[in-house]
Amino acid sequence: MLREIRPLGALLLGTFLMMVGTGLGNVVVPLRAAAEGWSPTTIAWIGTCYAVAFTAGCLLTPLFVRRVGHIRVFAVLQTTLAASMLLHAMVTDPVAWAVFRAMGGLTLVGGYMVVESWLNERVGNSNRGAVFAAYMIVSMSGVAVGQFILPLGDVRSANLFMIAALAFGAALIPVALSVAPAPQPLAEVRIKALSLFRKSPAAVVGSLLAGVIFGNWMYFGPLYGRAVGLSSTGIAAMLTAAMVGGMLFQVPFGKLSDRVDRRYVMALAGAIGVAISVAMVVLAPTRPVSIILGTFALGSVLFTIYALNVAHANDQASSDEFVQVSGGLLIVYGIGTMVGPQLGGRLMDGFGPNGFFMAIGGVYAVYGLYALWRSWRNEALPPELRTDFRVVPALPAATPETLATMDARTEEEAPPPTS
Repeated sequence: MLREIRPLGALLLGTFLMMVGTGLGNVVVPLRAAAEGWSPTTIAWIGTCYAVAFTAGCLLTPLFVRRVGHIRVFAVLQTTLAASMLLHAMVTDPVAWAVFRAMGGLTLVGGYMVVESWLNERVGNSNRGAVFAAYMIVSMSGVAVGQFILPLGDVRSANLFMIAALAFGAALIPVALSVAPAPQPLAEVRIKALSLFRKSPAAVVGSLLAGVIFGNWMYFGPLYGRAVGLSSTGIAAMLTAAMVGGMLFQVPFGKLSDRVDRRYVMALAGAIGVAISVAMVVLAPTRPVSIILGTFALGSVLFTIYALNVAHANDQASSDEFVQVSGGLLIVYGIGTMVGPQLGGRLMDGFGPNGFFMAIGGVYAVYGLYALWRSWRNEALPPELRTDFRVVPALPAATPETLATMDARTEEEAPPPTS
């Protein structure tokens, strides 16, 4: 495996540093906003601006790459990411922060797209799995390291924002100096909403709801941890525990969905999400170990349901439609992340920390019930006609090219849609 990833070491190092800045920035921004006394609703609007720009970046980045190339675009993106972090430290105002987070969202997804398309073009079918497994490990490790930088500083000072900015700036160095040939221009992300919904309504609605859940988690997870009394180290451990749970349980859920109707597995994931959310509200754990165990359990379905949605959509798509379908699901997911902070912010405003899990549990209930209803409406494809499940990076971004690596088919066409 080392022999396969060594030529891509510079790209993976740049990815790691970018994810360090991302992990730290995603924690310190909401915590600093709360420390300033801003309401959950105000923080939600900041998160929504980030999500809107993040989704828009999926559409705009390919245009920039076509114009000036991957390296120049990546350099601009990382510089802008660093600047957005520094601006947070310089100007403490909710409206300004909404603009700064929009800057960050627009440029972060561009960074993902440049690196992922570069990796995807540099690997073949024989080593694609190993390379993208390494990519996921590097990405998750970078986020975890960034989160654990939080205890080293005070969210009220500028230091943590400066460290995040330094990480983004440092990410540019290995990528800019890489001798790996630049990839071909990125594919444009297009969405034909009605056609996509007709092809696989369970996957489309599921992706939207998965985005709502993750958008809430990303912005209000740190605030929940602070509200229930966790230290900075405890908050970092809580967020990392959820990521670890997601990575450990993606494959078991995926293998199960290869054998039974995927919509049953989606319904099961929804039921698990509801059960965990109800337990966290009713039991109201206060011990750090209990909270971390609860979020670890939540991670088993938090980072799993989007991959189930994509796999289910793959079953209904022909090979020449896959990039369009996966790109469309990515946009739908992004729209969901715009809604998530709004839902979580308002419920936390009204119910305190319990509002966080009330929001998550409510969306999981809709997710599971809709998947179950769709399974009653149409029969599932037989297992031999389905695509094999592939693990999706447990992160809020993936390019259509990266999602295309999940399609196990080559020449055969998929059967008519049944969902």
